[in-house]
Amino acid sequence: MTAKKVLIVDDEADICELIEITLMRMDIASQSALNISDAKILLDSEHFDLCLTDMRLPDGNGIELVEYVQKNYSDLPIAVITAHGNMESAVKALKAGAFDFVSKPVDIQILRSLVSAATTLPEKTSNKTADKNRLTITGNSATVKTLLNNIDKLGRNQAPVFIHGESGSGKERVAKMIHQQGSRSSGPFIPVNCGAIPAELMESEFFGHLKGSFTGAHSDKEGLFQAASGGTLFLDEIAELPLNMQVKLLRVIQEKAVRAVGASQENPVDVRILSASHKNLVKLVADGAFREDLYYRINVIELTIPSLRERKEDIPLFVEQLLLSLAEKMGIGKDYEKLSLDDDAMSALLDYHFPGNVRELENILERAIALSDDYTITKGDLYLKPAAADKIAISENTAIDAVEPPMNLAGQERRSIMQALEQTRWNKTAAAKLLGLSLRQLRYRLQKLDIE
Repeated sequence: MTAKKVLIVDDEADICELIEITLMRMDIASQSALNISDAKILLDSEHFDLCLTDMRLPDGNGIELVEYVQKNYSDLPIAVITAHGNMESAVKALKAGAFDFVSKPVDIQILRSLVSAATTLPEKTSNKTADKNRLTITGNSATVKTLLNNIDKLGRNQAPVFIHGESGSGKERVAKMIHQQGSRSSGPFIPVNCGAIPAELMESEFFGHLKGSFTGAHSDKEGLFQAASGGTLFLDEIAELPLNMQVKLLRVIQEKAVRAVGASQENPVDVRILSASHKNLVKLVADGAFREDLYYRINVIELTIPSLRERKEDIPLFVEQLLLSLAEKMGIGKDYEKLSLDDDAMSALLDYHFPGNVRELENILERAIALSDDYTITKGDLYLKPAAADKIAISENTAIDAVEPPMNLAGQERRSIMQALEQTRWNKTAAAKLLGLSLRQLRYRLQKLDIE
């Protein structure tokens, strides 16, 4: 195996020496350049696995070198060394395409983690030869191809990414794909819904606590940041974080260190942060509900996921895949090949507005399979909700019937099913006939209502 080699670009001899010694102990070769001009000559003549550059150089700025590398050596990760506390420069470098950054004075542990991550990036592979366990996105539309290309690029750096998309559009799936395609793929992927954690427990959940630090702290507890060490922490619905927690998160991002509740000192953490929300963070910043400085830290790169109505040409492919997975889930098994949508049903789906995106499509199909009389799903089996504009034209009495299926899957329905089962001594075929349902429809309802 060929030894790794790193190019160090810095005009301070002591910084170069420190990095060289650190790399030597990692069995990584290195070569140093004092300025951008010398660095370009070395880049043009030799192969490197990583470039580390200072931001301030005698003949220019480190960002210029980042841009040069991005243009001429796009597969070469480049990281920048910034002055302590100068996050503005770090953010500019990340936006320009830098792999990551490290602050002066250089923390050896953070430097080692950065170098290890950058020099172990996975080889770029086509979708056909990719790991079978890797997630992907269904679709052949131009928007999906662009999204996949962006995910591949983002997997090859450590910049914080903010994923924006409507509910049900697949934000967590995209975050996990970014994680899987980067150097952290062997590390943990820890997703957390920020809106699901009580405000009073947030600090302990995120950063951990020491025994006795507060009432009920009977033992030391590891926080989410520590659990995600060496991997990725995905903060879903980050807009739900209270302002006091936003301040603490900002410090962690800037210092790359956390302090557990009750601890006297901070400990370095090696975590990549991805975040997501369906809300408009720009508006929340303007309203004072979200900190502007945190917004710029988490939103170094923004990735927007298209809604399903923006990629309708992918719906038939989605339907095919979902029918297969739902058939397995609902026990249809060998009869899957009979399962299909008629032309009117498919046309209705193609015309539908899908406020709940892919998640809603799955729910629609699951319900349709259960309510259809045979294995062919008709337009009537879909029970699609009318668009908001259409609802205005529907009377109040008919709107409810248009939105909801004719049978309420709770309360009264549970009682009716139980009565039928008891009357037929739990003969499901007879009970289904008594209720006017097919056996498959009854089994679906028993599963949904959790009736053994």
